[in-house]
Amino acid sequence: MKDLHHVDVRVNGRHHELVVEARRTLADMLRHDLGYTGTHLGCEHGICGACTVILDGQPARACLVFGVQADGAEVSTVEGLADGEVLSDLQQAFSDHHALQCGFCTPGFLMLAEAYLAEEAYQGEAEHGRTLSEERARELVASNLCRCTGYQGIVAAFLATARARVARGDAT
Repeated sequence: MKDLHHVDVRVNGRHHELVVEARRTLADMLRHDLGYTGTHLGCEHGICGACTVILDGQPARACLVFGVQADGAEVSTVEGLADGEVLSDLQQAFSDHHALQCGFCTPGFLMLAEAYLAEEAYQGEAEHGRTLSEERARELVASNLCRCTGYQGIVAAFLATARARVARGDAT
């Protein structure tokens, strides 16, 4: 007998109700039950970061969270960044700075960067005209793995987005 649970979750602002097995990961729930295939599974041990989503405002490794733990939560995936066919500023910066090659790790990096740029601590700094340092950007991206790019383009895209948001006065 399967241990099934009812889950209510908002993904990218859209409400979903579903029944999932207690052992099913959030990554599998997003990909297989809800069709958000931008959340990639790499290591399935929380090391690579390809499955990073934003769960109630914080970056989370979706392979380490059970779907039932997201009951009542707000989840943001890479599919929620663009406005239809128009890329978000962060996605455009990744393109402009050649921050992707094979693209497998890209959704995780995008969600990690988006979560950081939305954090209260960063917002407080941005309100005073301060932006992300290269050292801090490198420290942040070190938590995710990429085997193709060498990270320079990812760091450049992250920094460009942070600077542009501060310059526009809309750091969020």
